[in-house]
Amino acid sequence: MCGLMSAAQRLAEAEYIARARNGDDAAFHEVVNAFQGPVFNLCYRMLGNPQEAEDAAQETFLKAYRNLRSYNPDRKFTNWILSIASNHCVDRLRKRRLQLISLDEWLPRFENPAPNPGPEQTLTDKELQEDVREILDRLGSTDRAAIVLRYWYEYSYEEIAEALSLSVPAVKSRLHRARRSLAEQWSPQSAVFVNGGV
Repeated sequence: MCGLMSAAQRLAEAEYIARARNGDDAAFHEVVNAFQGPVFNLCYRMLGNPQEAEDAAQETFLKAYRNLRSYNPDRKFTNWILSIASNHCVDRLRKRRLQLISLDEWLPRFENPAPNPGPEQTLTDKELQEDVREILDRLGSTDRAAIVLRYWYEYSYEEIAEALSLSVPAVKSRLHRARRSLAEQWSPQSAVFVNGGV
């Protein structure tokens, strides 16, 4: 995400966001520069295609520009713009049933791979990636988005609820159901999801 910022950086960010809300296009350009990395990364992990992620990121900023006046400055801007991005990606995923994220980047979350894997380990890892990809492809787009936001971006339940326009209990239910589905189809690696706690 955006990482830790100093008080001066937070103040500068708040200032150019405020100027952008008042119609300053140059300030909005600063908003794009500051948040294009996190927005693109989220879109890429949800859509799994760099070109489509770039299109989705552009659409996100267009939607943000059109709705800047509705942004509540009491809310963290990063959460607001990533909510727009995640909702846009969910809409795209609903229109097509393709891979949600690049699973190569997910695997380190599920296991601790050997630093110098031999040919046998490399083959095992590749088979595991293919298995995980197939299983995650079976999840609904909203469930997959919840998984991405929770396990990649480490969003809280409240932040996921806000991003996906769900209630907190609905988020917990979706994560639980998605993890159970993964556990039923993927063993023994599924224990990471089952025992990881929702």
